[in-house]
Amino acid sequence: MFKMIFVVTAFAVGSAQASLALPFPHGAVPAMPRTFTAQYNFEGIVALSNCSGSLIAFEKTQMTDHAMILTNGHCLETGMPKSGVFVSNRPSNRRFEILSPTAQNMGEVNATKIIYSSMTRTDITIYELQETYAEIQTKFHTRPFLLASAHPAVDMPITGVSGYWKRGYTCKMEAFIPHLKEGGWLWDDSIRYSRPGCEVIGGTSGSPVILAGSRTVVAINNTGNEDGEKCTVNNPCEVDAQGNIFYQRGYTYAEQTYQIYSCINSVNQFDLSLPNCRLFH
Repeated sequence: MFKMIFVVTAFAVGSAQASLALPFPHGAVPAMPRTFTAQYNFEGIVALSNCSGSLIAFEKTQMTDHAMILTNGHCLETGMPKSGVFVSNRPSNRRFEILSPTAQNMGEVNATKIIYSSMTRTDITIYELQETYAEIQTKFHTRPFLLASAHPAVDMPITGVSGYWKRGYTCKMEAFIPHLKEGGWLWDDSIRYSRPGCEVIGGTSGSPVILAGSRTVVAINNTGNEDGEKCTVNNPCEVDAQGNIFYQRGYTYAEQTYQIYSCINSVNQFDLSLPNCRLFH
């Protein structure tokens, strides 16, 4: 999966998981051309120690609510959740760099809680911050992205913006994949990116997938087939409704996020007990 980047004393994970987080050799981190940054707006984008993320809000969010950060499940600081496992309502003290529209670091915000994290059916972590949206707006002049509540469509133009690398990608949604299998994980209704344009790399994990020309997030970047292998770690394969498998080196993917709304109650709170909640629990 695309992918945690571990630096110096990054969060520890079990040995079976460590292969999912390939570090760049010391001193060998490639520089990104400025043109990859200058054409994108980084307002609302955050950088984690090993991944990317974004400041998000729901459709009924109030400025007085505690703000939320969206990133991948495999970016969770306690290690990647195994298949069939979720984390919810757990304390966190993780910090995130808030970026300016031109990708400059303006300061940090602080998580107090893991609202939800899983790599089953999808690949997301949602954090609740100590700061409210109003406080972030006042301090950083930064707005959140709106999380879309509806399923997107094929051929919609999209951009992915990475806080870790401070660069962006542009392409289209090429197809929706019934199931995407990688190692021991299985994700539903994944998005395959068109090519060229979204040749994402390690560290772009958790980057928001944004409808082009908007501030609306429809998915979260998470993986790609690196070596042309079949269904192995870092080499996801597509599984259709009949169980047929397809895989292709260089194909990259994202996980949809609209289903999060099925777990939001009438007072705009995250509630896994709702009868139609579609997130794994």
